[in-house]
This record gives sequence, C-alpha cells and structure tokens, in this order.
Amino acid sequence: MFELSVKDIVNITSGKLLCGDENTIVRGICTNSKEIEEGNLFVPIIGEKVDAHLFIESALEVGAATLTSMHSGVVIADKPYIQVSDTIKAMQDIGAYIRSMYHKPVVAVTGSVGKTTTRDMIATALSQCAKVYKTKKNYNSQVGVPITLSYLEEDSDMSVFELGMSDFGQMGILSDMVKPDICVITVIGVAHIEYLKTRENILQEKLSITKSMNKDGILFLNGDDDMLASLKTETGDKVVYYGTKDWCDYRAENIRMEDNKYVYDYVHGNKRVKVVLNALGTHNVVNSLAGMAIADYMNMDLDKVAAGFDDFSGMRQKVIDISGKYTIIDDTYNASPDSMKASINVLAEMDCTGKRIAVLGDMFELGDNSEKYHYEVGTYLADKNIDELVVIGELSQNILQGVKDAGSSIKCNTLKDNGEASLFLLSVMTPGDVVLIKGSNGMKMDQIVSNILGKKDEMF
Repeated sequence: MFELSVKDIVNITSGKLLCGDENTIVRGICTNSKEIEEGNLFVPIIGEKVDAHLFIESALEVGAATLTSMHSGVVIADKPYIQVSDTIKAMQDIGAYIRSMYHKPVVAVTGSVGKTTTRDMIATALSQCAKVYKTKKNYNSQVGVPITLSYLEEDSDMSVFELGMSDFGQMGILSDMVKPDICVITVIGVAHIEYLKTRENILQEKLSITKSMNKDGILFLNGDDDMLASLKTETGDKVVYYGTKDWCDYRAENIRMEDNKYVYDYVHGNKRVKVVLNALGTHNVVNSLAGMAIADYMNMDLDKVAAGFDDFSGMRQKVIDISGKYTIIDDTYNASPDSMKASINVLAEMDCTGKRIAVLGDMFELGDNSEKYHYEVGTYLADKNIDELVVIGELSQNILQGVKDAGSSIKCNTLKDNGEASLFLLSVMTPGDVVLIKGSNGMKMDQIVSNILGKKDEMF
C-alpha cells in the first residue's frame, strides 16, 4: 500500500490544513466511520439522507486524518483536518495520484453484465503466473474506485480494476483515474437504461473506458455481444475480440459438460488448450475466456493459467448444497434482463433429479420499458427445462404473464414478499430439487436464502 503524508494530500487536493501535523502518514481511504482502520484517511460523503461529516470525530478515534468540506477557519483537534471544496473530487484526485506512482500493467473491466465475474476470472488467470491486485468487493464506482486505488499494492506485478457507471460522463472520470493499459468490455445490456435511455448510449459510455488508456494499450471486446460485434468493421489494430464465434481472435470451442463442470478448448492461432471451469453457465465460459485471452496476450504459460479455473470461486452466483439433498443457486446480488436469462440457463442446464424452481424478483433501473423487459424474461423462460416459477414484486408479475402468454406448462406462483416465499419453498422443496433465487439487490432476496438455511435442521 502506498503511503502519503498529510502535506502530500493537501498538495494533491489543493486543500488547506486546518489543524494537525502535516507530517502525519495516511494509508488507505475509508468513507464508513464504522469500518475505519488505523492510519486511514476518512472521507465524509454528503449523501441524500446523511452527511457523513457528522461522524468525523468518531472516525478519528481510529483514523489518522480527515477531509472536510464543511469546516473552515480554526479547528481545534488532535488529528489533521484537510479542507477541500468537494470530498469526492478530492478522493478521486488522491486515487489518480497513487495510480501515477504505479508503473505496472493495469487491466480495467466494464460492461452491463458480468464485469465482477470477469474481473475475478481475469485476476484468477493472471495470478497463476504473477502477483495480482484486484478491485475489492464491489468498489467500482466514483467513490469505490479511488478507495480501491488507495489500497493498491506496490509490490504487485499487475492490477485488475472493475469500473461501473450509471450515468453519462462517469466512465471517462474512472478512466482518467485508472489509466488502463488493457481494457475489457463484457456485454452491452439494458442495466441503467433508465438514466442512459438507449443501448447505443450505454455502448458509447462504456467505450469511454478507453478515454485515458495507454496509447499502446489494447481493447478486448466480447464478440458474442451483438452491439460489440457490430463494431468489428470500425475497429483498428488496438482492438481484439474474444468469444465463441469462429471469427473471434481468442475463441472457446468444443464447449461441453464433464463431471458437472464446463469444459472447452481455448483457441488462438495455432494454440489449443483445454480449460476446465468451476463455474456454471455458458456465459461464464466467455467470462473466463477473457482471462485466458489476456494471459495469452501477456505471454503467460497457458497450461498453468488454465489450471487455475478448475477451482475458481467468484463473488456471484453461489451454489449451495444442503445436506446433499437440495441445491440453492444464490444469485441475489443484483439482476438485469441479460443476467436473469443467463441464470435461467444455468438452472435449466444443471443436473437435477427433482424439480427445477425459479424464484424471481423485480429488476430495477430499467426505465420506461421496465414492464416489457420483465415480460421478455418470462417469454424466454417459458420453453426452458424448468418446472415451477415463483415471482415476488409488482414488476415481476410481467415475468409470470410472459410465461402464461407463451402457453408454457411451467407451474406459476405469485407471492407477496420474501417471508412468504421462504415458507412456500420450505413446504414444497423435496430431495433432488434445484432452486434459483434471483432479483435486484433492492429486493433483498438474500433473506430467502438465509431463511432456508436457518431452517435446514428442521427440514432434514
């Protein structure tokens, strides 16, 4: 981790030291007073409901120093207060400064769907041959990226960052901070279309990841995505494609299942390497392919890299085996139409001796066409190998309607909340069942998973 003095921070942010010792050393940025660690710089964010300046004193009981946009003049305190005009902009300046001191390759990943899993898979691939630093948790935003940069490990050989956005102009700001050498775009979907209005706008915003890319850098695009594939005739030497299409530069061929794991042949030029992937869904084959492709581009040992995927473990889509009798696919972190369809595919393709049950909730931030997108998920699900559907939430009624209008034989249920859904599942689940639970984070469907796990001793 890079160390900065308070004097450094004052200079970086064009701030003013209101009190405290300018030689104080800080390590890492924290915006949550309850999670602050010794040596951290506390950055109070003014939110819609809470102004974190209220927590400066409690934060500094542990932290080393604080930024502030609410104090001026003389402040009497034992630890440094640094006055800045905008705390978020100041922390971004700090993040950018730390990045300027890091002279190792940096990979940046974005996309409407799959960016966290792809980030983890790229990091897994590269870490087989190098020491890799990657974005922690889901710190991919205007606030999260500078926090991630503040913990950048000086002795790492390379870094992998996840960049997320929800509105115009945000990706360019992140690119300015991270200054990537290699950029990856996974999928252009409809997540955040409420703010960006069209997929074309989302595409252009995602492409802004290259705004501050190294002039000798390279952009990896998913050739299986229709909008990214449509750029093929417009792209130059600094753009390559990965995917399952025969025209992609880096390809996955002969995709199959072996011992309930996905297996494929990685192909690039004359190279062909078998990859065994400990992750479900063909979409994850493509996500892992990004890691193989970048490792190949970096001239790493591909047999060694491929071996790393055999025990891959990521943040998303947790498969929980309960006493060897029941399987829960916990995909409750978030949801969009594309990720919902991908998870439905996983459920339909999993080995199952009982029922396949899909428990689906509302998807948020889809704008004026939200009902349409939910309905399309229903029509997509209608002909899949799924026995029962449970929907929770007002918007998800359109998923159910899509299934019914398609004339599907899938048994449909509407439940009012997570508690009722938990009780329903506990009453209908039988040995051999596989249950998918998925919805936007705001639906808090992880409560269903917790409820089922909490009752497992009574069930079995």
